[in-house]
Amino acid sequence: MKRAAVAAAVAAALRALLLVLAGGAAQAIEHREEPDPDVELALVRRVFVEQLGGGASSDQMRDMIIAALQNSGVFIITENKERADAVLKGSADEKTFIETHSTNESLGLHANSANSSGVRNSIGIGSDESSSGGIGFSESESAHIQERKQEAGASIRLVDTEGDVIWSTTQESPGGKFRGAMADVADRIARQLVADTKKARGKLAAKAGK
Repeated sequence: MKRAAVAAAVAAALRALLLVLAGGAAQAIEHREEPDPDVELALVRRVFVEQLGGGASSDQMRDMIIAALQNSGVFIITENKERADAVLKGSADEKTFIETHSTNESLGLHANSANSSGVRNSIGIGSDESSSGGIGFSESESAHIQERKQEAGASIRLVDTEGDVIWSTTQESPGGKFRGAMADVADRIARQLVADTKKARGKLAAKAGK
């Protein structure tokens, strides 16, 4: 009986301890702070750029993004996904189409004039006078101009090693006078990521200095 009582007491104590531990764990989970995306972004140094989804031009877009990020000097671009602090992924596409412009011009000038007069006596002797004139000019011209145009767009996100999205952007461009649409989109993505990362690193440095 004595052993049974001791065993029961031990079991009750264990149950009470488990309840306390479970309550503490639940409270810790409940009050756990979510990671700050700015802090996560500031800590990214090595980036792996994943194969982009979309059309056939997505491979070229990926290469352009890699080149732009590498040239920025802010990130180390790696081909080893396991070594990366974050992975850049998303989709991109480029469309080419023909835009037609039609013009129609016309010029015309027309003028007409006519005069008539007559004088006769009672026996039919007299004179008649008449005059007439006219001028006309008309010209028309139409033209159809076809222009080849491009549009490119991409939706990109940066994902940390836990699978959380810490940065994202969507960029579109019809291209420029000296740069194609796809190259312009890649440059915009790189510039946006570099600017946001520098800003996040500045905030982190300011917090550390306090």
